[in-house]
Amino acid sequence: MPKGFLPAQDTGVMVAVLDAAPDASFQEVARLQAKASEVFMADPDVRSVASVAGIGPLNPTSNTARLTIMLRDRHERRDGASVIAQRLTRAAATLPGVNVFIAPVQDIQISTRAARSQYQYTLAGTDAAALNTWAEKLAARLRQSGLMRHVASETNDGGLQIFVDVDREKAARLGIGMQAIDDTLNSAFGQRQISTIYAQSNQYRVVLEAAPAYQADAGALSKLYLTAANGAQVQLDSVAKIMRTTGPLSIAHLDQFPAAPISFDLAPGVALGEAVAEIRRAEGDIGLPSSVIGSFSADAAEFARSLETEPWLILAAIVTIYIVLGVLYESFAHPFTILTTLPSAGVGALLALMLTGQDLSIVALIGIILLMGIVKKNAIMMIDFALAAERERGLSAQDAILQACLLRFRPIMMTTLAALFGALPLALGSGMGSELRIPLGVTIVGGLLLSQLLTLYTTPVIYLAVDRLRRRAPTLAAEEERVG
Repeated sequence: MPKGFLPAQDTGVMVAVLDAAPDASFQEVARLQAKASEVFMADPDVRSVASVAGIGPLNPTSNTARLTIMLRDRHERRDGASVIAQRLTRAAATLPGVNVFIAPVQDIQISTRAARSQYQYTLAGTDAAALNTWAEKLAARLRQSGLMRHVASETNDGGLQIFVDVDREKAARLGIGMQAIDDTLNSAFGQRQISTIYAQSNQYRVVLEAAPAYQADAGALSKLYLTAANGAQVQLDSVAKIMRTTGPLSIAHLDQFPAAPISFDLAPGVALGEAVAEIRRAEGDIGLPSSVIGSFSADAAEFARSLETEPWLILAAIVTIYIVLGVLYESFAHPFTILTTLPSAGVGALLALMLTGQDLSIVALIGIILLMGIVKKNAIMMIDFALAAERERGLSAQDAILQACLLRFRPIMMTTLAALFGALPLALGSGMGSELRIPLGVTIVGGLLLSQLLTLYTTPVIYLAVDRLRRRAPTLAAEEERVG
């Protein structure tokens, strides 16, 4: 059974992340952003496009831009959000010098880190250079897999940077400290606030910086002057070597160690559980060393944790039901009869998910837990009546369960149909974001149909079998008679 975390929704809103070359300027990113907006607006299913460029909460690096795409209403467009995203991705692929990652916006978002794709896998280690190398190898291996798409390394290595290597001995002989060098660079390129002008109705902050023509020129560093101890002006390149290198545009950390996040989306029809297994295989294929540790984050991390706790959650629900029923009927045996209705409901829910192409997600698991409470009431209605008939009217177990089946058939059908018809709107929903609720309705409808078909016949048989077994165990029977 394919396992997933949350179903992909069509909320009518999509986010496109535009990824330019690492050395692209802001002007180039803005130009590409405008071109991408024109391409998106040409699609008949797109209503409007809003875009944001520049480093900020939405864009972690200078070479990225984020575009919010508003789609038309469901009845006004031809395709769903996933199909439109694929179509827009193909259209944006014609733009040179840019990669575009498009994904529908979800109602439930766990990740707090801006990324190019929905799911994230993070590598961490002590050596940043080796870490980036292995991250690129793993990303290249995952791109070859047919289970994932939009695989991207979030470190975005290759950005231009200037390294100022200060000769401390020479600077000390001239009476120039490191703080003076840092202040000079900050004043030229750091938008340093040096004063505030107070007017009658407003305040104006005075910012000191180099002229815009020099800010875009790396050679401007050699034109900066430092003040020596004797008051003389000394050029920066006289006490430092100015070297042009490349480096990552952003540096991530995980538990104080350098980290290299890798983001990815799932291919159509692929469950998150399959992607998790594929990543583990990819690590073995590339020979990932033990010094580099990989872990899932955001949605993928919550999915991995849910897989660990899912069996315990179901077991806790079954134990709780058994204890409550044991207290209710003052018996150790008959609660087991009621619990035998749960497997048929679970099988029906899984079959319904498979027939409708749904994953076993968190929402489907919630539906199965709700189904356990709904389904067991069928057996409770029959067994409660049968036990009362045995104790109060002195009927045999066979006569009591026979009368229970005849007299309780109508209320069982009424409550089952009421629950089933109540879940149908969830299973058949087609509004905005209805994909999140569909697995809940599918599991309830499928489980109720199969359990209703089987338990009306199996519950009396199991009741009689348990009654014979209880009478053959004299110690248990005596204890129940004493408690009763």
